[in-house]
Amino acid sequence: MPDVPGVFPLDEYPIHQIAAPIEYVGTDRNFYDRSYWNAHDRSGEIFLISGMGYYPNLGTKDAFLLIRRGDEQTALHFGDKIDSDRLNQHVGNYRIEVVEPLKTSRLVIEETEGISLDMTWRGLFPAIPEARHIMRAGGHRAILDAQRFAQVGSWEGSLTIDGTTYDVTPDRWIGTRDRSWGARPIGEAEPAGKPADPPFDGMWWLYVPIAFEDFAMVVIIQEEPDGNRILNDCHRVWPDGRTEQLGWPLVTTSYRSGTRTPIDGMLSFRTQEGVDVEVDLESLLPLAIHVGGGYGGDSDWSHGQWRGEGWSERVTYDMTDPQVVGRVAFGLTDNVGRATWREAGQEPKVGWGLYEHGVIGLHKPTGFDDWFTNAP
Repeated sequence: MPDVPGVFPLDEYPIHQIAAPIEYVGTDRNFYDRSYWNAHDRSGEIFLISGMGYYPNLGTKDAFLLIRRGDEQTALHFGDKIDSDRLNQHVGNYRIEVVEPLKTSRLVIEETEGISLDMTWRGLFPAIPEARHIMRAGGHRAILDAQRFAQVGSWEGSLTIDGTTYDVTPDRWIGTRDRSWGARPIGEAEPAGKPADPPFDGMWWLYVPIAFEDFAMVVIIQEEPDGNRILNDCHRVWPDGRTEQLGWPLVTTSYRSGTRTPIDGMLSFRTQEGVDVEVDLESLLPLAIHVGGGYGGDSDWSHGQWRGEGWSERVTYDMTDPQVVGRVAFGLTDNVGRATWREAGQEPKVGWGLYEHGVIGLHKPTGFDDWFTNAP
């Protein structure tokens, strides 16, 4: 049967959130609906992140792949006009197939400027919802109002970069993913309006989803420049879906000299049974998500930006180039993460996943007293 204007396939299902067809999402021009994925082989030799987003009120959709190897980051970007077939997630040569919701998905990139992949994701532990995330400008307008779920899993398939093929096997390749939706700055910048009062002076951020053999850990924390914690959502996840709150972790971090990029860190907290736990964190390879990844502060390409129908590009960055190095401190770094769980009375447990951290602007508890101070 032919399509009827204003009626869409998803309208068959009882999933509406507002009094309008499912195609419509409300009035905020910054509404987005995005997936994020990462993958690594635990070696610290290669790390990739990827994602796809829909921006209904901008009429766009896009996707990206960002790969770090050695001192090089390589990005693929895809963009196109949005369509009504949200069950068929694709942008040009990039597509995501949901094989079994919340358990198995397939990520495919047909050959694009020397890069291709076909990788299947399998959740190792159940996906869990994170706390609603809200940031306000000047204490008033919400510049970010988002909901996520997070999951840790394994990968299987293959990845080819300029003739080199990586055999992706689930015994080695680990990753984490999230789905988020809501409103955040996207596309071309909006008019600034009245300056925020108080102004934005910076943020401290930590996001650590890790898979251990018997459980997963998902930690997400955000602090203001004075150390006030505005987001603290920390859980242990068991295979049967049970979750355990991990309270209010104390965090310490060591940074590479002359940077704000973490070398290692430690989480200290107490379980609900009253047992003290320390989790050592180690970065094996950093990837700056705002250098080719489209996240906040990326001066080359941002999510939701219109570049035309059927658009794609490949960009490569030398991460030792002083101009690129100067950008790194103004965004978040995703790291190949190795974690060691130390709990009294038990043998240490080693886990793998994502170690995402960033100190943007001021954070007095860490010793960053302005926008330009780096670690000694």
